Amino acid sequence: MSIRRLRSNPKTLGDVNLVTEELKNLYHKRLLPIEKYYSFHHFHSPSYEDAEFDNKPMVLVMGQYSTGKTTFIRYLIEQDFPGSRVGPEPTTDCFTALMYGEMEGIIPGNALTVDPKKPFRNLDPFGNAFLNRFQCVQMPNQVLESVSIIDTPGILTAAKRKLSRGYDFPAVLHWFAERVDRIILLFDAHKLEFSDELTRAFGALCGYEDKLRVVLNKADRVDSQQLMRVYGALMWSLGKVFRTPEILRVYIGSFWSEPRQKCDHYQLIELEEEDLLADIRNLPCNAAVRKLNDLVKRARLVRAHAHIISYLKQEMPTLFCKESKKHNLIYQLPVIFTKIQQQHRVPAGDFPDCTKLQEKLLGQDFSKFKTLKPSLMASLDKLLTTDIANLVPLLQQELRKKSLPSVLDGEFLGTFRPEHYKRDPFKELKRDDESSETDFDEWAVEKYKPKYDEIFYNLSPNGGKLSGTKVKEWMTTTLLPNSVLAHIWRLSDVDGDGMLDNEEFALAVHLIEGKLEGHWLPRELPSHLVPPSKRLSTASDEE
Repeated sequence: MSIRRLRSNPKTLGDVNLVTEELKNLYHKRLLPIEKYYSFHHFHSPSYEDAEFDNKPMVLVMGQYSTGKTTFIRYLIEQDFPGSRVGPEPTTDCFTALMYGEMEGIIPGNALTVDPKKPFRNLDPFGNAFLNRFQCVQMPNQVLESVSIIDTPGILTAAKRKLSRGYDFPAVLHWFAERVDRIILLFDAHKLEFSDELTRAFGALCGYEDKLRVVLNKADRVDSQQLMRVYGALMWSLGKVFRTPEILRVYIGSFWSEPRQKCDHYQLIELEEEDLLADIRNLPCNAAVRKLNDLVKRARLVRAHAHIISYLKQEMPTLFCKESKKHNLIYQLPVIFTKIQQQHRVPAGDFPDCTKLQEKLLGQDFSKFKTLKPSLMASLDKLLTTDIANLVPLLQQELRKKSLPSVLDGEFLGTFRPEHYKRDPFKELKRDDESSETDFDEWAVEKYKPKYDEIFYNLSPNGGKLSGTKVKEWMTTTLLPNSVLAHIWRLSDVDGDGMLDNEEFALAVHLIEGKLEGHWLPRELPSHLVPPSKRLSTASDEE
């Protein structure tokens, strides 16, 4: 489904905004008061900001250096972005949030933490050491209209593990993991190495395995036998780190916009690419569901936290031996967890990590803790039992509509249906003076057309046009990724009839050759590339 459907269906967006607004109201009414009463943010994550409810879905891209993180992002948005560098050495040394903006620009980290419209205000406690290495790149990109992307520094290998970043890198990853909708973890098929920092990064992702998608990148650079061995080694290593009964999904691919090397598993790479792009493409549809799910998880953790704090308060003596009693209670915290489970029927999975909580309790004054407040606990129970349940039917109704915007049309076959490539009128080039009128009217493809016509007629057109099937068969021989070929098809089929005439086909070949030479494809077809026979109809459409 095209991103531009976003502008044509305000009713659906309004319904989803209604769900988001209701979640925001429930948080401020039911959950935030009990968080403040029991100082939840001193032990766990900070309170939610309004921007975290209103924000677009976010994708966190992480991995060791030189696994193709920045190239993967450029592949997704189909253009370069300010500050990006690609190379075999560690080139990305900061966290970069790519977000939509009418004007291209970079916002530094310290400015981001004071912007109420950005969901990054709670990053302030990580200090200048982190904020100096955090930035937001705003740019007018259609993919970023529906989803934001977070690029991360490359995780250090064993040889560089002694280097210090100056801030708590795993803690920052944990902060983002809690708030993003999808985590893309990239590995290089050539160098599969699990360093100490990578293991600590895995620890920061624990509890968010449902958001994690693992990508074995650059798979076209190894043969099938090597790929099988690397894949098996990766699955074995991941199984040791993520001790869950579910197997993590690993996508095999070569995610960049350049031609892939021909290999025995080329078709597998194409299928995996479509699966991953479909997963990311559905994020805007599932954003409200994710926010609801995260709110329920947080509410359960808050309930367990309230019972723990109340129990510790009740067990503390009034006058004497407070310090010794405090240390004794911290030591017995696992036993206290069990008692609370039995007495209040709180599921074991709702409790926080016992070791981490014990460390944080050491610096707390137990005399300032508060006992259970029935009115607050009743309000929290109503949130979990009634309020959330009332929102579920509305969410299910929206999912059935499936009319939310999506991104990354990687389904090549789908692009041959007319509804996939209806688009805005072509933009006209500005004419500076009368002398440039001749250059404006000249078709940039004309001088190459005889060469392209030979290919066109060798494909046996029917009625002066080639069908989508024939064009697809020829296009795929270029070994460009399906998503790139789909974009070229959308640009070339100017009249939107699902077929290409000789001028449209010449335009398609011209765009393919430009891409093979390393040029970026235009988002919209420039006026000097519009075939002469289509310029009149294009101009009338604009009127």
